[in-house]
Amino acid sequence: MGSNIIVTSIVIIYLMLMLFIGWYSSTKVSTNVDFMVAGRRLGPVLMAGTLAATEIGGGSSLGVVQQGMGKFGISSSWYIITMGFAFAILTFMAPKFREATVKTVPEYFRRRYGKFPGIITAVIMLLPLIGLTAGQFIASAVILSTMLNIEYSAAVVVVSVVVTVYSVMGGLWSVTLTDFVQVFLIIFGMMAALPFSINMAGGWDNVVANVPPETFNMFKGYDTMGVLSLTIMYLATFTVGQEAVSRYYAARDGRAARYGSILAALINFIYAFIPAVMGIIVLALINIGKFDAGLFANVGTRYALPVLAMNAMPPIVCGLLFSGVISATMSSADSDLLGAGSIFANDIYRAVIKPEASDHEVMWVTKITMAVVGVASLLVAMFNTKDIITILMFAFTLRAAGAFFPYVLGHYWKKASAAGTIASLIAGTVVVLYLDHVSKGMLFGMKFNQSIIPGLAAGLIFFVAFSYIMPPKKETTELEYEAD
Repeated sequence: MGSNIIVTSIVIIYLMLMLFIGWYSSTKVSTNVDFMVAGRRLGPVLMAGTLAATEIGGGSSLGVVQQGMGKFGISSSWYIITMGFAFAILTFMAPKFREATVKTVPEYFRRRYGKFPGIITAVIMLLPLIGLTAGQFIASAVILSTMLNIEYSAAVVVVSVVVTVYSVMGGLWSVTLTDFVQVFLIIFGMMAALPFSINMAGGWDNVVANVPPETFNMFKGYDTMGVLSLTIMYLATFTVGQEAVSRYYAARDGRAARYGSILAALINFIYAFIPAVMGIIVLALINIGKFDAGLFANVGTRYALPVLAMNAMPPIVCGLLFSGVISATMSSADSDLLGAGSIFANDIYRAVIKPEASDHEVMWVTKITMAVVGVASLLVAMFNTKDIITILMFAFTLRAAGAFFPYVLGHYWKKASAAGTIASLIAGTVVVLYLDHVSKGMLFGMKFNQSIIPGLAAGLIFFVAFSYIMPPKKETTELEYEAD
């Protein structure tokens, strides 16, 4: 009983800290630029923390633990290492992203290629952010309910309210500061649990002796093509995903953007092996007979680590681990929420509905949209309507397939045109739809596990072809259309 009170108290203190940071951040926000891109004042350290925390979510923590204890073993670390590869590659493009001085990806498309491409990308990128927010709420709520032994519905309300409130209060300032705290909780929560788990197994040698030898093969679960596919998928989604690329927009300057991306890559490289090793330890404990797999039968193997913590670790360590795991999902949810609000207000409300809207009005529309998306995501999470989540998550691939090359090459290639951009958006979308819903991954007799790769290829071909067939009126990489 006493240990449960300690664990619960630590988690409550963490949640209250997030709300305090939201309130504090609200005192730093006075303009729309402050709210959406933190006044473009992020240095490398803050930027690295928020980039890493945003992308290290439930899949990168509990999901990797699950893979580590399953057929992947240590190779499950590739799921996070490849994120680091993507951030490392983005260091070369980061200064260009910052120099554009836009607030959203659709704004770049609108100012680079015209109003119509901007509207298309806004719609394509808004839908997956709503689905991602709901998905992270579901993951956070299951974790919270499992850890604290409370009703799932109550956990959904707590998580949704806390994330929505602190995000709405301070915008990207709030999200950045909470992410900075959360990334350390994620890493140190996991690290604190490691020695206790190893000790429970009787030492590292005993762990190694009680798992199959191939568990420590780095290519057991992912081959070279799998690693390459993951890297390409992350690179494409980080580049055009508002929840990630907004950090580059918020950097103090191009140098801060570059070094922030490098530090984020290093964080991913360091963290990658921690959940993978935890999964291997859980497998060893089950094989030794010191941990009963039946304990997490009701919640699934994805939540084996929290169940292990509750049964084997001191209350303080358990509380830190729980806060860290909840942080992993909440730090992704807040970014998705802000991204959805920013795109609707900046690229639909101001660009289409009310072009004369003031800067202050757009900021309030962003906040209202975030609150609405928060409530909608809460309801989806409450009823756990997985069919809706699946549909919206599918749009996650769609947004990258057609938008990646018009966005990246638009910074470098003077011949990039609006016609090429529209053709790329259509071609990438059609290919992804065909692979995921018609051919089940088959194209020209080849099997593709990731539809993003052929989708990107189609987008590139059509982008280049139509940019030559229907070239721009003026060859330039500058943003020809004025900011709203």
